[in-house]
Amino acid sequence: MSELHIVTGAGPVGTTVAEQLAAAGRRVRILTRSGSGPDHPLIERRRVNVSQAEQLSGQFDEATAVHHCIHGSRYAAKVWRAELPRAERAVLDEAGRVGAVVTFPESLYSYGRVSGPITENSPRTGDFGKPAVRAELLRARDAHTTPTVSVAAADFLGPYVRSALVGEQVFAAILAGTSVKAFGKLDLPHSVTYVPDLAAAMIRAAADESVWDSVLHAPTAPARTQREIYGAIAAAAGVPEPKIMAAPVVLMRMLGLGSELMRELAEIGYQLDRPFVLDSTASEAALGMAPTPLDQAISETVAWWKTQL
Repeated sequence: MSELHIVTGAGPVGTTVAEQLAAAGRRVRILTRSGSGPDHPLIERRRVNVSQAEQLSGQFDEATAVHHCIHGSRYAAKVWRAELPRAERAVLDEAGRVGAVVTFPESLYSYGRVSGPITENSPRTGDFGKPAVRAELLRARDAHTTPTVSVAAADFLGPYVRSALVGEQVFAAILAGTSVKAFGKLDLPHSVTYVPDLAAAMIRAAADESVWDSVLHAPTAPARTQREIYGAIAAAAGVPEPKIMAAPVVLMRMLGLGSELMRELAEIGYQLDRPFVLDSTASEAALGMAPTPLDQAISETVAWWKTQL
């Protein structure tokens, strides 16, 4: 029988990892609270709360790799700190018991406020709110005896991506011919990572012991501005360029006085009022991979959205 991979979570990353593994002929066991996940003969779906260690017992048996892709139940630092460390400890403990490596999709939050391109050697100095939680999680992985690989990505782009800077609110508006609601400054370079490239990097990293116990960057195409990305989406969809209504970061902070979500978004507003560029050169060389060209990634994402709207 083919090797067994465990995937926790069925969001954009978990779903894409599971689909890529199954397409390559590998057995997948996807664990979610609801028992959801992609429908494929090689994908077994189980209803498991992976943050509960007692529910994980035996779930990883025979696995060679675990891809831990769950989210916090809310986009808030206090919720992340309450939920995510416990879940990661349970997953790392069980993976260590069966001798499996664990890969993680990671954000750029742990780097905190940056002043130039973000490389794998940039200091991870996030010490406030959600960035501090991500930095703490990375330190805990490094301290655990189970081998891990964290693959950091910029803002997500791709099929299944709904809640993101370039998510449903952008694609739905452009395809409908209405104005786009955006955040921050529109004409600064801002990296986006195509989720299929992130998933492929996680799978490749799990199979390569030379990159275990490291933090890699997902292959990411050269950064463009938000305005350029929206124009490329319109071109791929064959519709006029959209009008864009951008909320500056200072307005996000004001709106945050009455909205937890806007307050949490404003906390990482520094990513939107200065260049925010991910450099994945070293990781691409280590993995032998290259990013999907951004125009191709946008075209494939537009095609997926046309099946959804």
